[in-house]
Amino acid sequence: MSPGPHSDADSAIEIDPIVPDDDFGDDLASLTTSLNASITRYPFENGRRYHAFKPGTYPLPNDDFELERLNVVHHMVKKVLGDRLFLCPVENFHRVLDIGTGTGVWAMEMGDTYPQAEFLGNDLSPVQPSWVPPNVRFEVDDIESPWAYGAPFDFIFARSLVFAVSDWPRLIGQAYTNVKPGGWVEFQDFDLEQYAEDGSYSQTSDTAMYYRMLKTSASVAGKVAFPGPQLEQWIRDAGFANVTAHRFKLPLGPWPKDPQQKEIGLFNLVQALDALEAFSMRLFTSTLNWEPEEVKVLCAKVRSEMKNKTSHRMYDYHVVYAQRPEV
Repeated sequence: MSPGPHSDADSAIEIDPIVPDDDFGDDLASLTTSLNASITRYPFENGRRYHAFKPGTYPLPNDDFELERLNVVHHMVKKVLGDRLFLCPVENFHRVLDIGTGTGVWAMEMGDTYPQAEFLGNDLSPVQPSWVPPNVRFEVDDIESPWAYGAPFDFIFARSLVFAVSDWPRLIGQAYTNVKPGGWVEFQDFDLEQYAEDGSYSQTSDTAMYYRMLKTSASVAGKVAFPGPQLEQWIRDAGFANVTAHRFKLPLGPWPKDPQQKEIGLFNLVQALDALEAFSMRLFTSTLNWEPEEVKVLCAKVRSEMKNKTSHRMYDYHVVYAQRPEV
């Protein structure tokens, strides 16, 4: 016979007579140590390290290779936005939430730039540095779980949540609920569908097949692979006002003539090459039943194609910001 619930609200909780008279400090310290150990007891699969908190929720690794790639993405996106950290016209903000903070680099740069504000970054993995600006803190959390913040935020920011979210309308709805009336949200994300304006990219290439399979495997895993193009509609549907959407072309490789676009293209190629196995290894082996060596072979073919200087390929980056109505 299985045990029932521990107690119900109508019954008194019996006091343990052998609990020592001193406070719970040692017990809490022990529990904290245990929790910290559990969220950093990272599993390894096929040579890559993954998050331990709610394992399997996010299909991308959290190892040093991936963290370095995410920092390259950060610097690339800053270049795309004209060395700005965000585009929305938010002013006089004091509480800011960075959803899925990753390495924490955005929150830390914001903390240095805006010392009058407090910044909270959350992520499944506690991989952020321990030395951070005094107005920045990080917490381990699942962004798709119900949010339980005691006070609303002036500004909520999210970037590069590809493969991280199952229910985007719900996530954006939680952002609406947790931003102040008159406050702002900004979502930035990719559409990894590659194209070339001069026709130098083939839809029959190994690269095209790779990205089609990414979308398929992400869908099987219950995730949205390329959320960028849908951000604007999701945000409008949530009830936000003053919705503004921008689409930026991201060249893959240093083929553009313009020096700034050339630099962006080089950053993008570096991170995209590193992303190939990071994106596909767990997804393809778990949802498509591929062997790890099959994934590596396909990634090698795609890597070779992406380095081809005669292919002037690119994809899009979407930035959408909006304001919660005052009333």
